[in-house]
Amino acid sequence: MLEKIRLFANIPPECLFKLERTSSLRKYPKNTILFMEGDDNAQLFIIKSGLVCIHTDDNEGRQLVLNYMGPGEYFGELALLDDKPRSASASTVEDSAILSISREHFRAFMREYPELYEVLMVELVDRIRALTENVKDMALLDVYGRVAHTLERLCGEPVEVSPKLTHQDIANMVGASREMVSRVMKELVIGGYIEIQQKHIRILKSFPKNW
Repeated sequence: MLEKIRLFANIPPECLFKLERTSSLRKYPKNTILFMEGDDNAQLFIIKSGLVCIHTDDNEGRQLVLNYMGPGEYFGELALLDDKPRSASASTVEDSAILSISREHFRAFMREYPELYEVLMVELVDRIRALTENVKDMALLDVYGRVAHTLERLCGEPVEVSPKLTHQDIANMVGASREMVSRVMKELVIGGYIEIQQKHIRILKSFPKNW
């Protein structure tokens, strides 16, 4: 499985087999908390199947969703590098199968293949850029703009399908009320910009610049 992960794209498969033998594959039911913000948990997680939510919560129970991640994606890499507690929480959105690799095994593997450091740095920079864009959206765009940008990010190409999220899920990502998000989603459906199937959202055409 590891040879399909972008982080390990340039590592020979026979070498990855050794790393995969040190990993642990577990199945988690929907709504399982994998770790909480502040936990001293030092593992890299790789999603084999399912969907995971990365989020942060305040003391009043309000949640801000940072990302949704699906098969082939990984998370938890920061704890492999800085030995500090988790900076966010992770939980399953649906039944998931997830591979985990300990900090000790991953660091030993990086010592054997130091080119992984450079790849990991590039991956981290990409994620920082994405977070910067999200912060800019939150500060400068109205609710429609934030919803549109979020759907584009989740769906990728215009015809690609994203996992279906509830209006509350999207509201948690864009920092708006569920009612406002529901209104925007309804108008996008009526305008023929998106279609909502049983388990997916599909973008049918480019969103207008303003609503």
